[in-house]
Amino acid sequence: MIERLCGLADDNRLPHAMMLCGPDGCGKMALAIGLATYILNKGTYQVKGISHPDLHFTFPTIKLAKWNSEYKPISDDFIEQWNELLSDGPYFSLAQWMEAMRAERQQAVITVGEANELIKRLMMKSNQGGWKISIIWLPERMNIECANKMLKLIEEPPTQTLFILVCREPDNLLETIRSRVQRFDVKPIATDDIQNALIQQRGLEQDDAHRVARISGGSWLNALEELKAGNENQLFFDYFVTLMRKAYMKDVKDLKRWSENAAALGREEQKRMLTYFLRMAREAFMYNFRKPELSYMTPDEEQFCTKFARFVNEGNILGFQELYQTAIRDIGQNANAKMVFFDVTMKVAVLLHTT
Repeated sequence: MIERLCGLADDNRLPHAMMLCGPDGCGKMALAIGLATYILNKGTYQVKGISHPDLHFTFPTIKLAKWNSEYKPISDDFIEQWNELLSDGPYFSLAQWMEAMRAERQQAVITVGEANELIKRLMMKSNQGGWKISIIWLPERMNIECANKMLKLIEEPPTQTLFILVCREPDNLLETIRSRVQRFDVKPIATDDIQNALIQQRGLEQDDAHRVARISGGSWLNALEELKAGNENQLFFDYFVTLMRKAYMKDVKDLKRWSENAAALGREEQKRMLTYFLRMAREAFMYNFRKPELSYMTPDEEQFCTKFARFVNEGNILGFQELYQTAIRDIGQNANAKMVFFDVTMKVAVLLHTT
């Protein structure tokens, strides 16, 4: 896609506001940076070691305890951490960014303070007399006040200004903004490409690389995470196994304890865990077809599914999917986590006995 976008730039046919959409690890940020540097460097692009006075990054931030209640954080408050993370490459997740900011249980947002700061910068003349480019990472994280200001800026952009929105969940972005940007969907990375990269860059044997590439689901981030010992997915797997076993036995006391433990996790971690549960429901259902090419599981997950998969069937798979998706939405809207997870446990107990 980089060739296509650079071709549009060469022909002066790029929209002034565009949105690159796709899952984590598919290369959206790499594509955005590559296009921006191609335009700013007049024909060459790079994705590492980025430094240009006319390239501006906007991203979600948290509020530190040292700031007063009226202060609206801006991206520059965390620019050192951002540059350090970006120096390792353009493939990183919101979880990694939260860790870089040393966030605990906060939810990262883009505030109106950042919108005001960006307006000031883009209204000024460019440093090198050409384009000014604004890359907005996770624009769906803008609060409503910020989104309304950004909408006006996109509707009436300063001269020679390009907006590149790098979006993971476009449906959560203000509809009026979505209607004013041109959307480009970035496809997951091909399994063969991830497999080859793992062999060439990480030194994996072909069989191991093939397994990791399949599990990654087209995400380079997932592939790298799978290589880490004791990764987060192992924690989620343990939670999943415990939930399924206790729910099947309808052990309300232990299920209540499970929901309290889950509620003690950070909200971003809770959403990632529920997303993992969503994947495991799909994998367990597909396992029943006895076609290995349809299954994308680790050895531990596959071993668990040899006995568990029969409990996920045509009668309840849609119920599992709706349950986890609703819980993800509720957690994202700051619902009481203990109530959300206890509700999940009770409904899982019912679904496991549904045929």
